[in-house]
Amino acid sequence: MKVVDVTEFYSERGGGVRSYLESKEHILCQLGHESSMLVPGPPSKATKTVRRLGGPAMPYDPTYHLLWRPDKIREAIAASCPDVVAIHSPYVAALGVLAAKRGTYGIRTFVWHSDFIDTYERVLVEDLLRRWRADGHRPWARPAARAAGVPLWAWVRTIARACAATFCASAWQASKLARHGVPAERLPFGVDKEIFRPRERKSDGVTLVASGRLAIEKRWDTVLEGFARFSATRPDARLVVYGDGPERARLEKLASKNVHFAGFEKDRRKLGDAIAGADALVHGCPHETFGIAIAEAIASGVPVVVPDEGGAAELAKPDFSETFRAGDAPGCAAAIERLLARGATARDAAARASRDILSTREHFERLLARYDDLLGRARREPA
Repeated sequence: MKVVDVTEFYSERGGGVRSYLESKEHILCQLGHESSMLVPGPPSKATKTVRRLGGPAMPYDPTYHLLWRPDKIREAIAASCPDVVAIHSPYVAALGVLAAKRGTYGIRTFVWHSDFIDTYERVLVEDLLRRWRADGHRPWARPAARAAGVPLWAWVRTIARACAATFCASAWQASKLARHGVPAERLPFGVDKEIFRPRERKSDGVTLVASGRLAIEKRWDTVLEGFARFSATRPDARLVVYGDGPERARLEKLASKNVHFAGFEKDRRKLGDAIAGADALVHGCPHETFGIAIAEAIASGVPVVVPDEGGAAELAKPDFSETFRAGDAPGCAAAIERLLARGATARDAAARASRDILSTREHFERLLARYDDLLGRARREPA
């Protein structure tokens, strides 16, 4: 089977979608299939299986680039004639794939990686309201943001109707998509369970970890303020933040002295060791469509503190987690206290729950089985 993945969500320094697609390429190759990508960025950084379609850097985060040539996407699909073309972002990537001529591919699929409409509606409105606090309430801001989402959801429905299937990784996201007229199949993501696995904790003091892109929608302010409140009475506690992004300089200024920003860790084994050695992972984003950092922690047998919304909350079961109201920093601090007060009980429960997290290989084997089903159905249907 030949598969081509197309996305704008591809950063020069990593990112969740890039990690997912690199794992997909590796595992599909092991299973005897052919996998390649069409992504934006400098053509000089193309590889045998990653074609880079040049485009300008994005203003908010210049490690991402704009994929602005749908004609090049269409031409690349026609040249390779894949069995499956998978759309991994809903912008120009989707436009280019939908423009591909019938007969140059077998089926199209759509993977919902980012709850981009509701996420940015909420994040941008909250940010604007904070900026305007001195000027009083702006009652039109939220209705205006919701109105702006109407044509975006219409575009998402257009993409989904043009595809053989739409996949998402969590039940709550499948439910939300259904409410907006987008039928989606839940297919949970997996983690590398050779790297993220339970092991004995050896560090002293209280060590918390956090992992993810340092961007505004991730709500790192909640994590940092929550940890500062918690550590005010626990001077032995420290927080290690793994990840990078456009908000790093601002967040470093906000952080208390016992917070260490470790940057983006390219060595996945070092990241796995760091997570497995922590007392807990703390997460602030209520917009996760799955929550790969939470899944990696659970697979490592590490308890989690997460907001009560989104994919993070869906993964976090009560016996190894504590939740707090999204955006509530005092609530985050209290949740950390409650979790640590449970001692080894929560860690033991997380180790047991690690068995329930899929491996990356299991995820892609399930995905390939769905590709086979969809291709068989496409062959049986009239053109």
